[in-house]
Amino acid sequence: MADYVKMWEDLGMDINNHDNLCQVLPTAVGDVFMTQENRPKAMDFWDMVIAEVHGIRPAELIEEQKKGRKVFGTFCVYVPDEVVIAANGIVTGLCGGSQFWVPDGEKVLPKNMCPLVKASVGARLGRTCPFFRIADMYVGETTCDGKKKAYEILGKDVPMHIMDVPQMKREKDIVKWKDEIADFAKVVEDFTGNKVTPEKLAEAIKICNEKRKAMQRVYDCRKSKCLPISGRDALLMTQISFFDDPVRCAQMCNRLANELEQRIKDGVSVVPEGTKRILITGTPLAVPNWKLHNIIETSGAAVVCEEMCTGTRYFENLVDESGETLDEQFMNLSRRYMKTNCACFTPNTGRIDDILRMVDEYQVDGVIDCSLMFCCLYDTEKRAVAEALKEKNIPVLSLETDYTDTDAEQLRTRIGAFVEMLSK
Repeated sequence: MADYVKMWEDLGMDINNHDNLCQVLPTAVGDVFMTQENRPKAMDFWDMVIAEVHGIRPAELIEEQKKGRKVFGTFCVYVPDEVVIAANGIVTGLCGGSQFWVPDGEKVLPKNMCPLVKASVGARLGRTCPFFRIADMYVGETTCDGKKKAYEILGKDVPMHIMDVPQMKREKDIVKWKDEIADFAKVVEDFTGNKVTPEKLAEAIKICNEKRKAMQRVYDCRKSKCLPISGRDALLMTQISFFDDPVRCAQMCNRLANELEQRIKDGVSVVPEGTKRILITGTPLAVPNWKLHNIIETSGAAVVCEEMCTGTRYFENLVDESGETLDEQFMNLSRRYMKTNCACFTPNTGRIDDILRMVDEYQVDGVIDCSLMFCCLYDTEKRAVAEALKEKNIPVLSLETDYTDTDAEQLRTRIGAFVEMLSK
């Protein structure tokens, strides 16, 4: 990625420290992805992007900024991309998924905090992530206590807008979220200088819906007994979708789905017949967090679905496109986003309903419920998830981990024993 050094310097990045990250990433990509056999040819796009993840897309964003467009960095699937797109803004994900950023985060945050939050803050303060340097505004939300306090730190030198997510899903909460979206639209208008009109918002809703449909097509292919793509590759596609241009993302996902559908017709599977099928649920797996998928899929099983924010929660449920006024469109956005079953809600029975539904749809043999260390929300919900699965006689394994590799062998032992139990 030597061609991007000048760009990184102009962004004020710590080049020497960033070089250390750039040296590690190719090895991780090679070990996790390039060791796989019989991969879909259409994965070449995501292989290219991840090979230069801190170069290709950041360079595009900077070129768009030169044209006067604003970049909004987001941390959660609850932030409505449609509003930003309607104002000719650009959305990019900002969550950190690497242990590399954690030490810088721990300089200002408690050690007993979720690694995703520490990594996100560390990526900014350590000046080793271009996306955090490029974003003109950060958009936070109140889905996590750790993130709420982290936003106070991140908002010191970058404009920050925080959306107040309701903690329940009553009708009045849906109305409240509609009002939050309307307030966000005003902030975006002021920041970009562009008006959010019903026509522009309608177009943006269609753009995001087309992206969701394309991603759903890929996931639908994973429901087949003839499994045409690995969980690792599907995860990479989903992770990159948070950063990519939404129109191009839809095109690339549809291109991949076309190949996968043909593979199913031709009987081309990436795993032997009888391989046990795993659904993963729990906290998000931000790029480049591939540890869990890699261990599962090198332990004789296949990941066929992720019930998480870096999975089905990101693209399931379309926004109703019938709204003609901004008020109607904001309400349609609210109803769609409030269907996302984050563990911050109480009660959150919808998440359990989703898991049980997906077990059937994806022909799952067992569920792995994995939370990041110190994520009390998802850790607390493990009990309810396990009870619901056991009531349906669905095997479940509950795990807790972080970004380090120190527990990799322990995880491999437990996951290996779980897979072996499924085979009996």
